[in-house]
Amino acid sequence: MRGFLVALLALAAGVTRADEIDDARKRWAESPHGPMLERILPPTFERRQLPEPRSPGAQLVVRYCIQCHNLANPAMHDARRWPSVVERMVVRMRGKGNLGALMTEMMANVEAPSDAERQVLLAYLVRHAQKPLDEASVPEVLRPSGEPFRLACGQCHTLPDPKRYTAAQWPAVVERMRKNMEWMNRVVGSKPDLTEPQLKIEHINSFLARHARRPAS
Repeated sequence: MRGFLVALLALAAGVTRADEIDDARKRWAESPHGPMLERILPPTFERRQLPEPRSPGAQLVVRYCIQCHNLANPAMHDARRWPSVVERMVVRMRGKGNLGALMTEMMANVEAPSDAERQVLLAYLVRHAQKPLDEASVPEVLRPSGEPFRLACGQCHTLPDPKRYTAAQWPAVVERMRKNMEWMNRVVGSKPDLTEPQLKIEHINSFLARHARRPAS
């Protein structure tokens, strides 16, 4: 009986999260600011990819963060960066921030987390934040062979530790990042421009493969 109740609650939570995402997209479609909000983050990260997707922290990410933009990956920032990001987002959700009356108008139907919820949300994001690369442990990152990885990844976030994934896993991650960068109009190397750094995907994958986590035996 207890197992049935747990399963029922999990199903209800999943339906609630889906409804919240649908509601956000509907609000974007009806708002004159919708196109701008939708472009803040790329739509390449889905709720099923969240770490600990049934945890209170993950549910708060879906409940609050998707009100204003596409779902954020906790690994988009490192642990040191998340506190200031969350603080800035909460201020904006309360209708304040750097756009004055426009911010108040944009956030008219947006809910902000309580102080207790904000602590749970922040703890979740910090727990699953990007683990920064220790350059001393991978000196190649400062050499010419590490430049494509350093320049490409450093445009959006702290340099990730190559040991976050195995060599077999990294190409799919790099491809997702390439799509994100195109969405955000970053230099990606897919459309060569001789006036910009030539960031070749194969060079980035090669660097990551050399320093990736070994698969479990």
